Amino acid sequence: MPMRNRRAAALPAKLSRSWLLVNAAKPEDFAPGLASEADSVLFDMEAAVPADQKDAARANVVEALNGGMSAWVRINGIDTDDWQQDLEALSGTEGLRGVMLALAEQPEQVTLTAMRLRAGTPVIALIETAVGLDNATAVAKAPGTFRLAFGTNDFRKDTGISDDPMAMAYARSRLVIASRVGKLPGAIDGPPGAADSNATVVESSRTTQSMGMTGRLCLNREQVESINLALSPSEDEVSWAVDMLQAHRAGASVGDGSYLPRLARAQKIADLADSYGLWNA
Repeated sequence: MPMRNRRAAALPAKLSRSWLLVNAAKPEDFAPGLASEADSVLFDMEAAVPADQKDAARANVVEALNGGMSAWVRINGIDTDDWQQDLEALSGTEGLRGVMLALAEQPEQVTLTAMRLRAGTPVIALIETAVGLDNATAVAKAPGTFRLAFGTNDFRKDTGISDDPMAMAYARSRLVIASRVGKLPGAIDGPPGAADSNATVVESSRTTQSMGMTGRLCLNREQVESINLALSPSEDEVSWAVDMLQAHRAGASVGDGSYLPRLARAQKIADLADSYGLWNA
């Protein structure tokens, strides 16, 4: 797999913790991004690219995806002139893993996007406005929706809400619940500040995890491993899961009504540890 971290390339996108956004106007950053520990990489043709560079960025992405690279792409919102051009350019590319639709507000926007791409191409709906949040459950249930993601910066701009975790808790919870109702993988949280220290990234990502979100956008590839760490089962959780499963295999009795739920949780933790390569970490 040219220029791609093999562990990350083999990981199902439904389990991706870190979603690294790489500016599509800077193709020199494509390979380093793909070689990083990011579970998924998004070539960003939307917010990172000025209007006068959209065509060049689109050409960069098409060349990369037809030249051996494999990545997701963040496309422009459906209400922009660039949306149709983005989809026309991407529909025939070889290495496209899926798209993230910016400014998703209505379920039909996701479905129309999916219909313009090769059959089966997954679409992540990026919720960035109050309208999008209000329609989150309908968007989650729309044909074509693969996961929900939270555009925290634009959402705060739209609503005037601060970045305090308590102030943002309702919005995060809405996306988590909508994802569950729509039978989707866990929601993807917005990014930490691009200049945040690794300690700050871990701390804020613990908030992401505590809210029930299982992924996070990222603007700085130096922060990827901190996000992965925070959104993975801890050493204590893995140790507990191993002990629980070993005891079960050795014939431990059920005991009480919490046994089977705890066993299921232990198996889920063990499966995640295997998927994320934590056994040899």
